Amino acid sequence: MSILSRLQKYALSSIGVLSGFAFVYYALDTEKVNNKSHKSSIVVNNSFSKNYAPVNWDHNWDRRDPKSLVKPTKLKTPEDENEYNRKCEAKKSRAVRHLILIRHGQYNLYGNTDEEKILTKLGRKQAELTGKRLVELGLPYNLIVKSTMTRAQETSFLIEQSLPNVKTENDSMLVEGYPIPPEPPLSSWRPEVSIFQDGPRIESAFRKYFYRAHENQINDSYTVIVCHANVIRYFVCRALQFPPEAWLRISLKHASITWLAIGPTGKVSLKCLGDAGHLPQELLTTKMEP
Repeated sequence: MSILSRLQKYALSSIGVLSGFAFVYYALDTEKVNNKSHKSSIVVNNSFSKNYAPVNWDHNWDRRDPKSLVKPTKLKTPEDENEYNRKCEAKKSRAVRHLILIRHGQYNLYGNTDEEKILTKLGRKQAELTGKRLVELGLPYNLIVKSTMTRAQETSFLIEQSLPNVKTENDSMLVEGYPIPPEPPLSSWRPEVSIFQDGPRIESAFRKYFYRAHENQINDSYTVIVCHANVIRYFVCRALQFPPEAWLRISLKHASITWLAIGPTGKVSLKCLGDAGHLPQELLTTKMEP
């Protein structure tokens, strides 16, 4: 029998079934050879094993795992091991650190200096509504930290009118910049020196604010950080252990709220990203318009 004839007598169907990440193909052979039917064959192609490399969570990303805080010693006796375990237990975090990141309101992009890049009338309204939204959330805020750039200072000032009893601080490490070359690349050219200078500063700001609670912290803390889109986007990628080069893929509305929580074990959860539901449609903006 010719090959063509044999092929014509086969009924071959392939059915792709997506179950999780596995693709299952069924090859059905209906020809009888020596009066015996071929059995259906099943081929499983698991994309985890061939096309996907899982990235494990680094539980000691902030270098505050108890074993990183206790000097290692030679455990010669059970008493030595018990003492070491006791010290590690004493270093465990027991509270949650909540970081609420606020992007500044819309501002005048065409100012020649930072002092001239003030909030627009629309931007001031955005900031006021964000302050009211923070009050509605009813959280026990401990601190408001703000970038030293004019638009962030003005935004924070308007928010503070709704939270008059919360302590405030300025931090120049939070000013806007380019944290790392994005992937895919920017369509417009940027001088490399910008990223060379801004990147280490923004990374230092991340390490300054993102870490699990100190072992002496009893209650959960809530810190509001008023800063800029690039800084927030980079913080989110770093905190969630996403590729930091992906920061430019995230879009944030003006005066939006991004909420990250750092648990006692170092686990980080994103409560919300760029939430602007407290703003009416006519106040939703992203670009820096005059």
